[in-house]
Amino acid sequence: MAARFVIRPMTADDAQAVAAWRYDEPYSFYDWDRDADDLAELLDPAQWGRRYFAADDADGELAGFFVIKPADGVAEIGLGLRPALTGRGLGAAFLDAGLRFTAERLGAASFALAVAAFNRRAITVYERAGFREVRRYEHMTNGAVHEFVWMTRP
Repeated sequence: MAARFVIRPMTADDAQAVAAWRYDEPYSFYDWDRDADDLAELLDPAQWGRRYFAADDADGELAGFFVIKPADGVAEIGLGLRPALTGRGLGAAFLDAGLRFTAERLGAASFALAVAAFNRRAITVYERAGFREVRRYEHMTNGAVHEFVWMTRP
């Protein structure tokens, strides 16, 4: 049976929990305290339910989050699973839940995302979901310049 996720507006408790998540190397790159601007945006209540959403698992436990930036029918998405849930084959169902939510609730007709180039695990999930690499670029974050892959799905 496929994993089920319920997406809802983020709350203060959710944001605090996500901010405290710690990933194993090399995924510690995604720890929120690595970039002060990203952390400040996560903790900004004005973003909760507008751009930041929480995802609960079938037991009602916080399983992950989505960041959604809609523009002209294209939704740029960011996402993350709770560290204990990564690498367990849940990525496809989690991504699908976020894409369906974004299409149904926000009217997105197509999707885009950026992923750190080293993150083969995530890139594989995105490719299986129909995303294709459009370009690679360098971006300053977490105190250094890192390579990212920009992917889109019509």
